[in-house]
Amino acid sequence: MNNLSGVIVDETRKKPNQRVIGVLILIFLVILVCVVVALRNSNGAANKDATQIYGAVGGGKENLLDDEQFKSILNERYGINVVNDSWSNGKLVVNPVVRENGDGYDFIFFSDQRFYDYYKLAADPTKGEAERERVLKGNLTLNTPIVIYSWDTVVDALINENIVTLKDGVYYITDMDKLLQYILEGKTWKEIGVENLYGKININSTDPVTSSPGATYYGLLLSILCGGEVTEANIEQNLPKLKEFYEKSGYMNNTPADLFDIYLKTGVGAQPMIVDYEKSIIDFANSNPDGYAQVKDKMRILYPVPTIWNSHCIATLTEDGNKYYEAFNDQEIQQLAWSKYGFRTGITGGSYDVTKVGVTGIPQTIDTTVSGLRINIYNRLIEYLSE
Repeated sequence: MNNLSGVIVDETRKKPNQRVIGVLILIFLVILVCVVVALRNSNGAANKDATQIYGAVGGGKENLLDDEQFKSILNERYGINVVNDSWSNGKLVVNPVVRENGDGYDFIFFSDQRFYDYYKLAADPTKGEAERERVLKGNLTLNTPIVIYSWDTVVDALINENIVTLKDGVYYITDMDKLLQYILEGKTWKEIGVENLYGKININSTDPVTSSPGATYYGLLLSILCGGEVTEANIEQNLPKLKEFYEKSGYMNNTPADLFDIYLKTGVGAQPMIVDYEKSIIDFANSNPDGYAQVKDKMRILYPVPTIWNSHCIATLTEDGNKYYEAFNDQEIQQLAWSKYGFRTGITGGSYDVTKVGVTGIPQTIDTTVSGLRINIYNRLIEYLSE
């Protein structure tokens, strides 16, 4: 009995201690939850007082602008939520840039510098152009160079022809004149040692008459044919060569995303060389790492010397639009734009490390470029190709 009583007494003494421990654990958990909630609110909560603003936006950057991290930074740090309406560059410089309800926009985000530069000029009523809004701020914001995508066997042959040079792990087309001449002469792949390819040497691109990327590429070709500087005097002399090149190119896609997708899916036999933007492979590698792993050892990225920038430019129309423009100086936004979507936010590469992007063969800086052509030169080019 005594032993049993002792046991009973001992157990009853332990119960208050267990209650105290349970209460302490509960208090600790409540405090922990409060701390987590507080940290989440301080670092990631939506800014309910953010201003909703509206942008007229050209294509080619939809994935970045829809990115949740990008939108969260705009909301929390800059106090804005953005509604993007899709516009073509051509309509932006001709039509009244207003929303469906007749209200104005806070900014315009062009996908080509020539249209941005042209918008800042006075409208020409004789061309049916509407009066334009006054631009408060703006400049080049997102940049990506024209590159040529190819394959290992093709590039090895071009190296043997002294057309391509490998330097510091990057492939450069160092003799663009020779490559263009081969195409104009109708040289075949077999003639330069690519035995498994049939047909004539060609570089597939989107149609310059209907596609902005294609027009940018043909602007680069025209600059090369004109010795690096296109003038009213030498353009007419070189347009016939450019049209011959255009006619030899055959069928063209109208959408760069479609052409890049075909290049990846059909391989060297169907698409030995295509024209696209540098950003395409970085975006693809991030969105489809398994797909990139399948092609990365065979594909090659070639940088023409010189190349040309495709620049997406913001023109602000209101003070709220200024906030949006200034947000692109944010280091986190710049890093996101580069590492995930392949947009360079500085003309020669920005402050990021290209070796961390996960794609091989990309240079830190783009050093040799030609200037973008004025819109009247592009219009003449496209008019001539359309004849």
